[in-house]
Amino acid sequence: MSSIEVQGLHNLVAPHGARHKPKRLGRGRASGHGKTAGRGHKGQKKTKSGQVRPGFEGGQLPLARRLPKRGFRNHDFRKNFTVVNVGRIAERFAAGDMVDPITLIECGLVTQTRMKVKILGTGDLAIKLTVKAHAISASAKQKIEAAGGTVEVLDGPKVSA
Repeated sequence: MSSIEVQGLHNLVAPHGARHKPKRLGRGRASGHGKTAGRGHKGQKKTKSGQVRPGFEGGQLPLARRLPKRGFRNHDFRKNFTVVNVGRIAERFAAGDMVDPITLIECGLVTQTRMKVKILGTGDLAIKLTVKAHAISASAKQKIEAAGGTVEVLDGPKVSA
């Protein structure tokens, strides 16, 4: 009987030729990578500090500046929220509980702790809850109040009615 070795994670070996020794640059003419070390003779990128930033075109006006700018950009004034749906809240909380950003972080529904929380109306809610959030959608407010709960908006945008 011949012993056939079973290939497993404990005895994996890279196939022959898959691994190469690194180029040893600048180690003399006999190495094949001496003198200019594969960088050529002249030009900006021949030296160690010759790399240029992405988009740099050698002093020519870059493409990103040559093209016209279109559209509306609101990066400076945009309000970012982390959103939680009413249906997810109903799964994690019991009747009579208070739901606020801190309890949402503790139960794992919110992971980004520095962002404001917005409650959205996807899902069903049949239990009475006290919900405190920075923003809340009209459908979420309607579902919470229909179940007998209350809604309080924290220091954020007004609730859309």
